[in-house]
Amino acid sequence: MISAPDVAGLVLVEAARRGGADETIVVVTDRATASLRWAGNSMTTNGETRGRDTTVISIVRKGNGAHVGSVKSSEVDPSAIAGLVAASQEAARSAPEARDGAPILGGDEVPYDWDEPVPETATDVFAGVAKSLAKGFRGADQLYGFARHELDTTFVATSTGLRRRFTQPTGSVEVNAKRGGASAWVGVGTPDFVDVPTDSMLEELSTRLGWAHRTVELPAGRYETLMPPSTVADMMIYLGWTMDGRGAQEGRTALSAPGGTRVGEKLGDLGLTLYSDPAAAGLECAPFVAATSSSERMSVFDNGLDVERVDWIRDGTINALAYPRAAAAEFDVPVAIPADNMLMTGGWASLSDMIRRTERGLLLTTLWYIREVDPTVLLLTGLTRDGVYLVEDGQVTGAVNNFRFNESPLDLLRRATEAGVSEVTLPREWGDWATRAKMPSLRIPDFHMSSVSQAQ
Repeated sequence: MISAPDVAGLVLVEAARRGGADETIVVVTDRATASLRWAGNSMTTNGETRGRDTTVISIVRKGNGAHVGSVKSSEVDPSAIAGLVAASQEAARSAPEARDGAPILGGDEVPYDWDEPVPETATDVFAGVAKSLAKGFRGADQLYGFARHELDTTFVATSTGLRRRFTQPTGSVEVNAKRGGASAWVGVGTPDFVDVPTDSMLEELSTRLGWAHRTVELPAGRYETLMPPSTVADMMIYLGWTMDGRGAQEGRTALSAPGGTRVGEKLGDLGLTLYSDPAAAGLECAPFVAATSSSERMSVFDNGLDVERVDWIRDGTINALAYPRAAAAEFDVPVAIPADNMLMTGGWASLSDMIRRTERGLLLTTLWYIREVDPTVLLLTGLTRDGVYLVEDGQVTGAVNNFRFNESPLDLLRRATEAGVSEVTLPREWGDWATRAKMPSLRIPDFHMSSVSQAQ
């Protein structure tokens, strides 16, 4: 298999030879993946895969308009390049005018590591996790779960001379534990598996299963609820995904307001800041745009554009929405590109401190099957799973039944009365797509458990 930079070069040569497009963008991603699974206190499967995605984006200019054809292939045979370029150029010629049309970026500098070999991963990256799990397998609790590690090295090259390269490490460990009829879940994201706290994860699972020795049936209703960082991440990541400027300007989202957007609106009194930052320590992600298709948050015309920190909510006030260059120019606002992580500032209290200050409420450890009900208010519904616990007089006293909930992340921020310390966390629902998150625990005085769920 020829190298990714060579593929990009061959695509650009073929595009120029055919002459069917005014500009060409190539995005090549080499992917190395390792995985490990276990069930019933026994390792079951492990594996390693290698792959490549090549996307050719052709741009045809007609007057003041631009027409885009984007075609992706996982074929690694160089002989497929000619057909891929031809398909992209044909798609551009027949495409409608792009709403996000803009000049593409150029450049004359090649990254120092452009031609360096791409890094790879292997199952031995899980050695430390496997060693700790082996000790856990000797216990009474039944352990299930999986670990994955992925290295994506992305190359962006354009016919205007731009060259960008970045390697994104992504990893996670998720563990379910069962004891009798009780179950609990914990998870962690990690870029390199150097410091996965497997032993403490197993201790936390044992503690939660111990809490479930007593079970309490509760009806639907509104409860004071403590949301640990994982559940906060699930709600705030979804909020981040909906903070596109165009949808808000056109009155289609919960961030819309009469005559404009909700930028400038205050949410609650805790002064929290929700932001993305490609340079966030331990949660680093691509510092430039590498888009294979356009959306209301990203534009193929912005490929190679620097991504910087954006405070989406600053000190409790909605501060920014996502605007690619074309949308920013249309609405006369600053360009704001979301990085592939999400962080929120918090307070100083630990979750255990927050529990000790709770007279009666719920501890909500994981969320599941989150779906949007009403985009105009960002109302989400979902289920609790693997651990909802009753807190009485500052102590966890038992496990309660599962619920369906109806809540909006915007309303949660408006109503939150306390924020704990911000911690790196893994969202349960969105962990397959979003492993880079840092969130505080939140105290919600009236979290809406809309109905009792029979889910176990």
